[in-house]
Amino acid sequence: MTSNPPDGPAPGASAAGTCKRPGCGNALPAQDRGRARQFCSTECARRYHNDARIPAPAAAPPSADSPDGPLAALEGVTRQAAVLIRAAREQAASLDPARVRAQAAEAAAEAQALAEALEAAREDVRAAQAATAAARAGAEAAQAASGQARSDAAAKITAAQAEATRQVSSAQSEAARAARERDDAIEAARRADTETARARQAEADARAEIERVRADAARERDTLRDQHQAQLDAVAALTAAERARAERAEQLLQAERADRRHLTSALTAPASPADGNGNGRVSRATGKAGQP
Repeated sequence: MTSNPPDGPAPGASAAGTCKRPGCGNALPAQDRGRARQFCSTECARRYHNDARIPAPAAAPPSADSPDGPLAALEGVTRQAAVLIRAAREQAASLDPARVRAQAAEAAAEAQALAEALEAAREDVRAAQAATAAARAGAEAAQAASGQARSDAAAKITAAQAEATRQVSSAQSEAARAARERDDAIEAARRADTETARARQAEADARAEIERVRADAARERDTLRDQHQAQLDAVAALTAAERARAERAEQLLQAERADRRHLTSALTAPASPADGNGNGRVSRATGKAGQP
């Protein structure tokens, strides 16, 4: 409910043909019948009455469908304005006619503004109801989609659980097989270490045997070299002895050849004069030929 304005023109009263809301200044739309419009639009009427309303304590906003909603409040204000208008008309005879007419005009303007606000509120309520219906339809569709999604999710969860169970079983089998392979690998590595140790020991023994064989071969080589050198020395000594013997034999042969040549030359030489018995030359030759 708005406060009564003072005498005279109401604050924010518009000129003829313009919107009543202060600060608007838009022209009023053309109207063929009914009461004259005070505001250019329902939005201006709502803003005008909201600005003129006495502030009330803040309370929880009621829903559009409840009895205490904005539509019911506007209807109550409209009825109260009608009662005030009738009361003002009844007091017109005992009061100043000009002032009464001014108050009646203001009350009528207020009633018309309230009616316009009521119409705007009804339009808002219808829009809210349409939005509510659309929201309900959307909620029902969302619930249906949610139910379908729940069923799909349940099916997917069941399939996922079955797949997870299968994968867990497969993983356990793979883990058991991996454990067996690990144990086999550890045993094989242990055997390989043993074989490696044996091979290293055999290699060490082979190296020792090779060193021993090399030492024996070196000793035998030295012995054979010494023996061969001794044999060479013996052969050289025998060769030198044989050479000396051959040289002596050659010297004796040469001496014998010289003697034979001398004897041959003596035998083939002409006879010398006889020494009385005629044998002296021959006996010397014989005697010399008989010498070794």
